[in-house]
Amino acid sequence: MSSVLIKHNSKVMRSVLKEKLVKLSEMAFSRYLMFTNVGISCTLSAVGDIIEQKHEIVNEKIPEWDKKRTRKMAITGLPIGIIGHFYYTFLDKKLPGRTFKVLVKKLLLDQFVNSPISIATFLITVAYLENATMQEFSENLKKKLWRLYVADWVVWPPAQAINFYFVSPKYRLLYDNVISLGYDVYTSYVNHDYD
Repeated sequence: MSSVLIKHNSKVMRSVLKEKLVKLSEMAFSRYLMFTNVGISCTLSAVGDIIEQKHEIVNEKIPEWDKKRTRKMAITGLPIGIIGHFYYTFLDKKLPGRTFKVLVKKLLLDQFVNSPISIATFLITVAYLENATMQEFSENLKKKLWRLYVADWVVWPPAQAINFYFVSPKYRLLYDNVISLGYDVYTSYVNHDYD
């Protein structure tokens, strides 16, 4: 009798938990979408840096995990997340649908407008967080912008084709951030390339 009651209560608890998680997810990806997008962007920027630092530790380029560096990389996700949230919202309003013509327009805008803005925003944020002088910022821009933009062309056109064609608009930035995790590792590498 008691084992039947325990199984029943366990089923009820799982059902209630599942219902609560579904409601929370619906709120996160509708009512609080911008906060969700920014939170995901900051978190995955930090995770990308942690992965890159682990690689650098294993290869003896750095002695230990630099928490300040990870915190700075997480903070770079803040403006990128905000830009991405409004960019995708704007793009889907101005170019609705999934036709080939719409897809090509979105891909071109993404590569020629959003990518340079996002990369520049990242580099400006890093310069601000590191109290870089204008000369240091200018040198970093020359050294890093092109490397990041070339990598962007390798990663993003196929990823964004999938995003714009298959992914629901409210999940676009989530998808972008998941794909961006690998790009964030590379971004951290480029930003902290001491060679």
